[in-house]
Amino acid sequence: MLRLRQIGNYLAVILGSAMIACGFNLFLVPHRLLSGGVSGLAMLVGYFTPFNISLMYLLFNVPLLVAGWFQLGRRFIILSILSVVSTTWLMALIPTVTVASDMLLASVFGGVLVGVGAGISFRMGGSSGGFDILGSIITRYRDFPIGSVLVGLNGLVILAAAYFDNNWNLALASMVSIYVTGKVVDLIHISHIKVTVYIVTTRTDELLQQLLPLQRGVTKIKTEGAYSHVERDMLMTVTTRYELAELKRIIKTSDPQAFVNIVETVGVMGSFRKRSN
Repeated sequence: MLRLRQIGNYLAVILGSAMIACGFNLFLVPHRLLSGGVSGLAMLVGYFTPFNISLMYLLFNVPLLVAGWFQLGRRFIILSILSVVSTTWLMALIPTVTVASDMLLASVFGGVLVGVGAGISFRMGGSSGGFDILGSIITRYRDFPIGSVLVGLNGLVILAAAYFDNNWNLALASMVSIYVTGKVVDLIHISHIKVTVYIVTTRTDELLQQLLPLQRGVTKIKTEGAYSHVERDMLMTVTTRYELAELKRIIKTSDPQAFVNIVETVGVMGSFRKRSN
């Protein structure tokens, strides 16, 4: 079952990559629009030099993937590498065709496709590479919606495009695309939404060994079943929707029989980012 779930995650990431590649080649690239971030840099180079956009996209992602390996963990980067490689390959396969003749429509629908594709990668526990990785690193230390972080980072790329191309119409349309992408990512990803997880288990030590490296505080509470009078431990932790998929995987691997209650958290006070107890 775990193997099938992993295969499903990989297929979902490839589907997201296909949507990103379609957003690029069918909507943004034909109008010389930018998607922002590393992909925007790759497009910028591709528009003004003979270099291939998909190849530049791959090369620009390599240093960020290496940095993410140390900051964000192996599983996250493996899925991100799959997304980047799949997007690069699909961009080379999908022809550059003008689907929407209107530049504004192209920016909106291109932004939606790219946002959905990136959001799917995030929901599976990875990213679509580029500034997504940088945004994920930032949100590890600062509690911001990741889509909003990406909009801010990508704005710098748009300013560079306006300067080099001297065409503010393209720059403004690209801003629309990036804004739409950021909002769609937030709708799908919802990493800034907190949840409290209560885990009633008999395998406390095994679970703690896996949970503590997640950099979340875990509180251990002694409990007793009202009917069985069997003593168990209840582990309580607050995490984000983004990290919830990894937390569920750890619980199912360490103690498939654990009773788990997941509650959406309205607010958090105190050392949310630090381990406690």
